[in-house]
Amino acid sequence: MIDFDASSLLLQWATGGLLFVWVTTRRREVSLGYGWLMRGTYALMAFGAFWVGVSVIEPLPVRDFSALLVGLVTTGVLVSSILRRRAGVAGQNELVEARSARVAEMTGIERAAAAKDQETREFDPRLDLIAPVIGFVGVIAAGLEAGGPAWLAVARFVVGALFLGAVTDAMLLGHWYLVQPGLARGALLELVRWTGLLWIPEVALLLVPTGMISAINGTIDDGYGGLLTWFWIACVVTTIGLIITTRLALKERAYSAVMAATGLLYLAILTAFGIDLVARALLS
Repeated sequence: MIDFDASSLLLQWATGGLLFVWVTTRRREVSLGYGWLMRGTYALMAFGAFWVGVSVIEPLPVRDFSALLVGLVTTGVLVSSILRRRAGVAGQNELVEARSARVAEMTGIERAAAAKDQETREFDPRLDLIAPVIGFVGVIAAGLEAGGPAWLAVARFVVGALFLGAVTDAMLLGHWYLVQPGLARGALLELVRWTGLLWIPEVALLLVPTGMISAINGTIDDGYGGLLTWFWIACVVTTIGLIITTRLALKERAYSAVMAATGLLYLAILTAFGIDLVARALLS
């Protein structure tokens, strides 16, 4: 009903993750290191998708070439960001300067402004859009090859890429607050909101027949007496519960609330992948 392979999964994960990297970097608030970490991670995933596609399973040219291009483009964008690092990030620089000015007003202690290279242009976050656009070409190709109604397979692959990317980026951004503790919560709240919104079509599309609804009513035998089906249901309920709890935690003003939210997102990424992977296993 729907093919399950590691190459398509890695490409989905990298593509969705890279799109939400842009969602965060476009705010010009998070330091450059976050972008370096994310681009490096997803470039490796894309190269992994290419290797699995051409060396381990049956090749699918469009998907595999797309994965290779995603890895190369992401690496190029990473290099561009590193070369422009001296320009800093506009939002982060403004926040540091504003806080330094406020401290100076209260204490009379002047703090020298951080040196900035005025001649170097700041990294353009729009470059982060190139790789996911290429990646979605491969994701759509993988969906068309997966079997079942074409529209349903493509929709599942595209929404799955977005869902997995959003929850992964949210979890990793939560950890970045340890590196950049003064970062405003808006960037993290945005990713949490996207994860919650994408949970709806992710679950709905997996229920569409032939889908998990067939496993729930017994039409499809999961081979474990219904255990996998119940596990999938538990993942569905737990994921949205964790997202709502994360949102509530971020309403607290204490810095520890961000760390609590990150811990909840740790669990959410496990249950979110359970939604996608268990369904793929049962429907393959």
